[in-house]
Amino acid sequence: MTTQAAISSYEVDHSGPNYIAVFIYLAILTGIELGVYATGLPHVAKVGLLIALAWAKAVLVAMYFMHLAMEKRALALIAIIPIVLVTFLCFMLLPDLTTRMWTKFDHKIKVTNPAEMGAHPVAPPPVQAPIPQL
Repeated sequence: MTTQAAISSYEVDHSGPNYIAVFIYLAILTGIELGVYATGLPHVAKVGLLIALAWAKAVLVAMYFMHLAMEKRALALIAIIPIVLVTFLCFMLLPDLTTRMWTKFDHKIKVTNPAEMGAHPVAPPPVQAPIPQL
């Protein structure tokens, strides 16, 4: 009698999430991603939607397959802090990346590089500072 009670309490305690349902949600999100890719949306909207769907899939995997949903809140906080830091660092690099992209386009003022024009630039001789007379 006590063995049955122990077995039934063991089954109740270790009833995990419905992995098949999570798998179906992930498959649906993947189908939506393929649909977004196949549509004629503008490039920025398409990339934004694909990133949002990828985040949703990553959260589902982290919560149920990495068991963060069943863990204490402190462990989930440890997993969230690097995500916040990476997002912050990406936004910190964004001005530099946009500046580098800007230089790839044609400019009104033509900038020439003497080395590309066939010239061999020679560095000017170093200027010697006058020695002070005492």
